[in-house]
Amino acid sequence: MNAQYRAEPETVRDREVDAEQRHLERVYRRLEEKIHEAEFLMDDASKRAQVGTPGALAERDAQVFRAGIHLNRLNSEFEDFLFGRIDLLEGKTGERGPDGAYTSVEPADGAVRHEGGEQRADIVETLHIGRLGVLDADYAPLVIDWRAPAAAPFYRSTPVAPGRVVRRRVIRSKGRRVLSVEDDLLRPELKARLGGEELAVVGDGALMAALGQARSHTMRDIVSSIQAEQDEVIRAPAASVTEVEGGPGTGKTAVALHRAAYLLYQDRRRYAGGILIVSPTPLLVSYTEGVLPSLGEEGQVAIRALGSLAEETAGAEATTYDAQSVARIKGSARMLKVLRKAARGALDLGLRTPVPERLRVVAFGSRVELDAEELAAVRQQVLGGTAPVNLMRPRARKLLLDALWEKSGARRRYEDPELAAEARQGFDEDIAGEDGFAAFLDAWWPELTPRQVLGAMTDEARLARWSRRVLRPGEVRTLARALAARLSVQGEGPLSVHDIALLDELRTLLGAPARPRKRELDPLDQLTGLEELTTAADRDGGGRRERRAQERTERTEYAHVIVDEAQDLTPMQWRMVGRRGRHATWTVVGDPAQSSWTDPDEAAAARDEALGKRPRRRFELTVNYRNPAELAVLADRVLALAMPGVAPPRAVRSTGIEPSFAVAGDDLGASVRESAARLLAEVEGTVGVVVAMRRRGEVREWLAGLGERVVALGSLEAKGLEYDAALVVSPAEIADESPAGLRVLYVALTRATQRLLVLSASPDLPDGDGVPDLLRE
Repeated sequence: MNAQYRAEPETVRDREVDAEQRHLERVYRRLEEKIHEAEFLMDDASKRAQVGTPGALAERDAQVFRAGIHLNRLNSEFEDFLFGRIDLLEGKTGERGPDGAYTSVEPADGAVRHEGGEQRADIVETLHIGRLGVLDADYAPLVIDWRAPAAAPFYRSTPVAPGRVVRRRVIRSKGRRVLSVEDDLLRPELKARLGGEELAVVGDGALMAALGQARSHTMRDIVSSIQAEQDEVIRAPAASVTEVEGGPGTGKTAVALHRAAYLLYQDRRRYAGGILIVSPTPLLVSYTEGVLPSLGEEGQVAIRALGSLAEETAGAEATTYDAQSVARIKGSARMLKVLRKAARGALDLGLRTPVPERLRVVAFGSRVELDAEELAAVRQQVLGGTAPVNLMRPRARKLLLDALWEKSGARRRYEDPELAAEARQGFDEDIAGEDGFAAFLDAWWPELTPRQVLGAMTDEARLARWSRRVLRPGEVRTLARALAARLSVQGEGPLSVHDIALLDELRTLLGAPARPRKRELDPLDQLTGLEELTTAADRDGGGRRERRAQERTERTEYAHVIVDEAQDLTPMQWRMVGRRGRHATWTVVGDPAQSSWTDPDEAAAARDEALGKRPRRRFELTVNYRNPAELAVLADRVLALAMPGVAPPRAVRSTGIEPSFAVAGDDLGASVRESAARLLAEVEGTVGVVVAMRRRGEVREWLAGLGERVVALGSLEAKGLEYDAALVVSPAEIADESPAGLRVLYVALTRATQRLLVLSASPDLPDGDGVPDLLRE
């Protein structure tokens, strides 16, 4: 082990991460011992082959197979082998199960004590949850397998029905290193102790602890209302569509993720088809992966950003953003008509080889030829079908042969239908078997890729033909230039987030190419039994990484789909997500007041199409427990401008710290850096610096060297994230980026849990106190 420990951990979070790191190392030491035991069994089994009898060989193979499976599981490169922990009160019974954990679900009658007007309790059992169960040498549990009954409270416990669970912790690790921990406090009213010390709480759980342990009964009632709202959503029946709305800080994302864990544990068989979680940005995916515990089985939960959602079907991934003017065009539902014409029109472009203008073959001793006009007629006839373009190739082949048969005059030579059919069959076999015909078909009806068609749209004149009466001339010019700035005419080059939805649509319009057939088992192998004798190695091969890659490649539909920040999906993105949930149940989470899409009605129509006619169950989260009231008041002024009449969520926490304002000097970069450094000194945790999207690149340069605690964000990347302190740079620049700019600014102002600093530039028209025009009362 080469773990690096802090000599003196600076924060509670640091101390808790170090504690989990020590436990993880103990687990890996035990795993290494188990690996050595499995290797010994493999070696012992191999020696049995020396006996030479059929029975010995069969016994050898069975033992090697079993030991090999065990060894492979132990050797798997788990990115998150240990992902959870629960701290439990004393149970009603003292019985232990086969995994060494107590079986009691409910707390003992005396587990909670009332002392001095407070509720106190002791943590008597701590269970770590992971992919495999691990016992120490004395058979005490180091890790509980997530499928074991003792692990059930990790998924089933909620704030309303916590059972014995006081604290639920999600542990995020990579390899053998613990990266972070995040706590849910399911009994915030308790003052719990662990090992004689007060139970430490990290993350949102710390906020809930502060609220729950407040002296005011009003605050405790608020905690109960938060818990009731969230619990109702988590436990809602999975059938049909569950829609959840809530403003900033109401816990929408956390509720959705715990719902995924709860549903999968409640009905594992039903959701064997997988749960897909869609987040708008890679940054939110990283946060999501830290909050949602891994569920321990391959392919059951896939977390994707919109820029990588089509990775398995379009071979593409993107993290860059288009200018708002371009994004509005690419995301619009009108693009569907453009792409349909492009998918068919690209056949005439000769993207790989020039499109041949004539087809010549020899039949019945004579040359038969189709000219350009005749070929065009055949193409139109082929395109009269409804199949995807690439899947029309067999139809194109047949209609070409029909045209050649008719042109040859052979049909008129046979009066007997049977003779005519026989002659036609021979004609088709002879012509189709010629190399020249096959080469012609490859060039005349090529197999198109989504990237090739998207690259063809870089030509403005061509795009204008395909988008006639759909896009305005100015939009055609804007779109063609934006595509050409990144992509070659073959579609090679970096992609934007909005390009991914276009590629996915094109994949549907073109049709996926046929996959190579898998090698069939040689009958000789079956007769000799060689395949059976080598099963231990063959069946054990591949490993977890290969299986995960295969799952990504093959799965395009899921049993349940969770869409986070749903208000930001464009119509084309809704089509992309909808294809993956055609037979799924859904959980859709969002807040219209935070929408960055400029045409909510158009997006709503696409959303309704994706969700279909399934019944819908709606919930609303109304309590903002993350943003202090002092900061929420400022954000609510912007909400009133962005969406008049919309009620904000109730902020229930107060810190007494008002938002700060400053005016940037002549060097904006230096002012941003100075302001970020100031916030870093004022909080122990993270600082998010939010700027207009066009400044994403330069703000990272401004903040270089300030450390990992500061994060640079474009305004559209801040959605769903939170920081101990936030620096919002030039509200006017953010608001002026798009017609939805005020809603985007509202999001930026609601990222902080402790402190907010607004830095004005000249477009903000700050007053003498540095308050920008948009934020003044």
